[in-house]
Amino acid sequence: MQQYAVGLIGYGTGGAVFHAPMIAAVPGLKLARIASRSANRDEVRRVYPGVSLDDTPQAMLDDPAIALVVVCTPNASHYALAKAALQAGKHVVVDKPFVLTSSEGDELVALAAQKGLLLSVYHNRRWDGDFMTLQRALASGELGPVHTYRAHFDRYSPQVKVRWKESAQPGSGVLWDLGSHLIDQALHLFGLPRTVTAQVATQRDGAQVEDAFELVLDFGRCKAMLHASALVRAPGPRYQVHGAQGSFIKYGVDTQEEALKQGARPGGAGWGHDIPANYATITSADGAQRTVETIPGSYEAFYYGMWRAMAEGAPAPVAAEDAVSVVRVIECAYRSHGERRTVDFA
Repeated sequence: MQQYAVGLIGYGTGGAVFHAPMIAAVPGLKLARIASRSANRDEVRRVYPGVSLDDTPQAMLDDPAIALVVVCTPNASHYALAKAALQAGKHVVVDKPFVLTSSEGDELVALAAQKGLLLSVYHNRRWDGDFMTLQRALASGELGPVHTYRAHFDRYSPQVKVRWKESAQPGSGVLWDLGSHLIDQALHLFGLPRTVTAQVATQRDGAQVEDAFELVLDFGRCKAMLHASALVRAPGPRYQVHGAQGSFIKYGVDTQEEALKQGARPGGAGWGHDIPANYATITSADGAQRTVETIPGSYEAFYYGMWRAMAEGAPAPVAAEDAVSVVRVIECAYRSHGERRTVDFA
């Protein structure tokens, strides 16, 4: 198996928890350089022996051995770092959200195409076990044509944390954060919406940026309602999907995030497995119900996909154009909220 050296820019929670372990899980990828001013050098070298730890990304951009650069930094820096990496001749993965304007995204897509380089965005929630289970149910046709799709990403975090995601700066707030996941999943299932209607709210005392939203994406017959809040102590269903011939109801969130935070890694016992109490229920038109075991989640599949794209010429696991569409929906959402109206998707 051909092996490619990878450089990771950023080693906060995103880099340390969501990216580095997934890169390390793929035999064809080797984490060779990390650019971070705040990472604990001893800890990094203990977990990833032989890695070079730099204060800035320049060393990895100048290193001819680095084939792939992963950008996992505050959202406002994604565009500049991705552009620099592409200009340096590197394939690039950018953490979600891709960039903060669709025009920036279009520019990076064009630059990658011009240079013949891969550009992808880490929309890892496509590999949530619950989402893959829903995809399989929809593909089977047993729900019939879908008319109502509700997806929630609710948490209970009443205290505002001191971190960039909750500070007043470009790209902060729950719409850019959790909203990117929910929007990407909806677009992955149904394509591009006709219109976007949004309400964005700041609910917690002391919050500097929005911490709740409700989006309605109009796909014609199907309407998708996407919701997130930081003040939900007893969450309802994660997914409620209703079709002409049946309904799919799923509670609970994918287990991989919490497992990663606890130190688990892909390939370990029970990796990606759901708890039986959270298995989905499908109710058919005649009222019969059945329980559906959750497909194990697999975030590492994204980086296996990147390896196949580099080594075998397969498509990128997430097309950058798809990620631009997510940003465009967010732009429409902010415009809808600001103007208090439904806006056409453009």
